[in-house]
Amino acid sequence: MRSTTDCVLRAGDGCEDCLVSYDSSESAVDYPARRVQLIANVAFDMLVGSFEQAVPALSDGDALGRLTADHDWSGFVRGLQWESPSGFVCVWSSRPGELMQYAGSSASSIIWLIVNHGVAARLFRHDPGAMLYSPIRIEAHASAAAETTLSFDVPSMQLRGFGINKITQAGAELDRALGDLIEEIGLPRPGALRL
Repeated sequence: MRSTTDCVLRAGDGCEDCLVSYDSSESAVDYPARRVQLIANVAFDMLVGSFEQAVPALSDGDALGRLTADHDWSGFVRGLQWESPSGFVCVWSSRPGELMQYAGSSASSIIWLIVNHGVAARLFRHDPGAMLYSPIRIEAHASAAAETTLSFDVPSMQLRGFGINKITQAGAELDRALGDLIEEIGLPRPGALRL
């Protein structure tokens, strides 16, 4: 039987005692992040309704269906701009508050993953790893006195960590579009998204 050291050093050689099958290298990048929290004097359900009206749902399957029908990426992106002036569509959502009720919590909460496919295509072209930050995660929850807290990370802060100018520019474009979306749902543009 081989030692664990032999298995780690010789990973990928077909050793049946190995838990590691492939060699890999590792890198870590530290980058600054900024989370924005907007506390709005609007009821949770009203804010959720406004957001979901401004950001239509579009699953990857539905997007692929549209694209396989006509194979026109530019037309697809232009069409999304008509459906959603900010350019964002919701690719996933979850309501953890419903689940957390069983853990004794009573707050209503929702998480959305939203993407601007036009910007995402540019990010992907320059580094597919940038998709870690596109879609953008947005969380909203009911807070005290009929208020709602809306939270998100500033996209450009995360994307700047790639050190690629075109990705940094796309991050600034996402900041601008996210600010436009927040204004569209009736909230003031956060200072962190003013360029």
